[in-house]
Amino acid sequence: MSGRSAWPTVRLGEVLTPVSREEVVDATKEYRLLGVRLDGRGPFLRELVTGANTAAKRLFRVAKGNFIYSRLFAWRGAFGVIGEELDGSYVSGEFPTFLPVPDRVDVEFLRHWFQLPATLERVTVDCSGSTPLTRNRFKEHFFLALEIPLPPLAEQRRIVARIEELAALIDEARALRDQAAEETEAVLTSARRAVIGDCGASTVALEDACAAIIDNLHSNPRLTESGIACIRSPDVGYGTLNLDDAQRTDEEEYRRRTVRGAPQADDIVLVREGGGTGKCALVLPAQRFSLGQRVMMLRPNVTRILPRFLMHQLLSPLVQKEQMTPLSKGSASPHLNIGALRQFTLRLPSLDEQSRIVAYLDGLQAQVDTLRRLQAETATELDASLPSILDRAFKGGL
Repeated sequence: MSGRSAWPTVRLGEVLTPVSREEVVDATKEYRLLGVRLDGRGPFLRELVTGANTAAKRLFRVAKGNFIYSRLFAWRGAFGVIGEELDGSYVSGEFPTFLPVPDRVDVEFLRHWFQLPATLERVTVDCSGSTPLTRNRFKEHFFLALEIPLPPLAEQRRIVARIEELAALIDEARALRDQAAEETEAVLTSARRAVIGDCGASTVALEDACAAIIDNLHSNPRLTESGIACIRSPDVGYGTLNLDDAQRTDEEEYRRRTVRGAPQADDIVLVREGGGTGKCALVLPAQRFSLGQRVMMLRPNVTRILPRFLMHQLLSPLVQKEQMTPLSKGSASPHLNIGALRQFTLRLPSLDEQSRIVAYLDGLQAQVDTLRRLQAETATELDASLPSILDRAFKGGL
C-alpha cells in the first residue's frame, strides 16, 4: 500500500465541476427543500412546501451523487453527498453543488476528507470575518482552491470502505454503551421501587411529610452577568443540582425571589413543569440560589422523613410513573399542580427503617455513579476514535 507521500495533490476545482439546475419557482408545485447538517452529518429534508408558500423566486434541483455544502455553515462541517432518498430535491442558492469528474474522485472519499479537523481549520480561515467571532460565507472560489492529497480511484474506494467498516464498529460500541447505561439506570429504578414499595409502611400525603412547600414567584428573574445563581429546570438532574451553568441575579433580586423562603441544606428542588417534570435534587450545605420559573422546593419535616429518603422516593416509579405521569399524560408541556402534588402518597416507615433504606440506595447510587463516569470516559474515547481513524486514513495509514 502506498503512503500519502505518493499521492498527488490536486485542487478541488480539478476533480469537481459546479452544477446549477436552476428553476423558476412554480406556485402550484410542491418542493422538497434540503438543509445540510453540521459536523459532517450531511444533507437532510428540511421541509416540504408549495411554491406559493416560499419566498424564493428560484430554487436549484440536486441529484444523487452530487457533492454539496452550506456557505453559511461550512466552518462547522456542513458538507455532504446527496443520497438516493434526496434525489430530485431542491436547495436555495446558499448551497453550492458539484459533480465529481468521472474516474478522478469518489465523493464519499471527499466527504470523509471534510470531516478532518485539519480540513475544517483551513475552511475556517477562509471564513474568518472582520472580528474573531464573525464568520463569512464560504465562497466557491475558496472551496475549489482547496488542495487534497488524492490517490487513485481504486485506492480511494478501498480507504472509504475501511473507514466505514471501522465507523460501523464505533457505532456498535456506542450502541452497547448506551444499552449498558440504560440497564444501569434500570437497576437503580427497580431497586427504588422494590425497597420502598415493599417496606410495609403506612402511607401519608406528601404535604404531611413536609415542613414547607415553596413555589417560585412565577415571574421572569431580572438577570445579571454575574452574581447569585437562579436555577431553572435544566439545572436540576435526577438527584443532582448544577449551579455552575445557572443564570445569575444580583443580591436585590435574590432577596425578592426568596421572600417565600431561601433554600436550605436538605431542601429538595423539584421541577414542576416542562420536559423535565419530576426531576429533583437535594440542596447541599453552602449552596445559595433562588428559584427561577418551572421549579419549586420541598422542605422535609425531618422529625418524620429523612431528606434523602424523600428524594429517593420522589425519584422512584412509585411517584414518577404512578402519580406524576398520569397527571401529565397527553400534555405537550407537563405540569404539576401544587394542589395535586400535596396529595401525592408516600410510604413512611420508621426513621430507622428509612436510614437503612437510604444506606442501601446510596450505596447502589455510588456504584451507578462510578459506572456513569466510566461510560463518560468511554464516550470521550469513542468520540476521539473517528477523527483518529480519518487522520490515519488521509496519511495513507489504513
